[in-house]
Amino acid sequence: MAGRDAPPRSPGAGARPVGTLRTVRGLVLASHPAPAAVVTALAAAMAAALGSGPGRTALVALAVGTGQLSVGWSNDWIDAARDRAVGRADKPVVAGLLTAATLRRGALAALVVCAAASLATGLLPGPVHLAAVAGAWAYNARLKSTAWSWAPYAVSFALLLVFVVLAAPGGRAPAPWAAAAAALLGVGAHVANTLPDLDDDAATCVRGLPHRLGRRTAGVLAPAVLLAAVAVVVAGPAGPPGPLALGCGALAAGLAVAAGAVAAARPRSRAPFALGLAVAVVCVVALALAVPDVAV
Repeated sequence: MAGRDAPPRSPGAGARPVGTLRTVRGLVLASHPAPAAVVTALAAAMAAALGSGPGRTALVALAVGTGQLSVGWSNDWIDAARDRAVGRADKPVVAGLLTAATLRRGALAALVVCAAASLATGLLPGPVHLAAVAGAWAYNARLKSTAWSWAPYAVSFALLLVFVVLAAPGGRAPAPWAAAAAALLGVGAHVANTLPDLDDDAATCVRGLPHRLGRRTAGVLAPAVLLAAVAVVVAGPAGPPGPLALGCGALAAGLAVAAGAVAAARPRSRAPFALGLAVAVVCVVALALAVPDVAV
């Protein structure tokens, strides 16, 4: 891991400056833009649906968005040495787009903005969101290499939903089923997300829960947990589920069965990863449809 913000050097060559555009591109890629954008957009949409006005919704989006940036950048900063060791050319630091020190500064700056925006939502919701972000940082720093790698995902996803509800007007609390669904979504997303990197992780002594379970078991577990999250979202709200909720449940079940079958028969296939992410997307859609019922 780089200890200073010097441009990458090749053996025997002078310093090669990293241009502004390259650095910006590296920051975007290191932020893990797709999941960061989805989480931020979902939080903002939930806040608006729960009655938060434009200003409060923007504040929630700022807190969640900068929190996601801090988590993504800290992940690539902390993992820089591991990524170099296995030649992860898809990682911005390894590709020479920016340095680990730049990511460290970006992660800490984003964390400061996240703390200010979170606390601006109130003395109760603010610390809840900061606890969620702290859980994600704990995963990056240490827990990803332990059998408890799933715990930060479960806790942080649940706390994120709690934060959005507490930040909304009306003094409401999150429905227990909603927090449980968010926790299951986090665990399933964690297991699915590790599937493509199991070999690289093993080469650098990262042994979280999915690594300990093995590729085949993890490939079956990810869609199963995500399907459980969808089932909780469909069955949780009061009253019988509507056609859209039932449709989400049926689609998730089909995708989960396909993912589990492929994972059991062809553990090296990337299909279980893609199908698992599809189940996660269905879960997010189902949760979005149930937003009016997530607060009580």
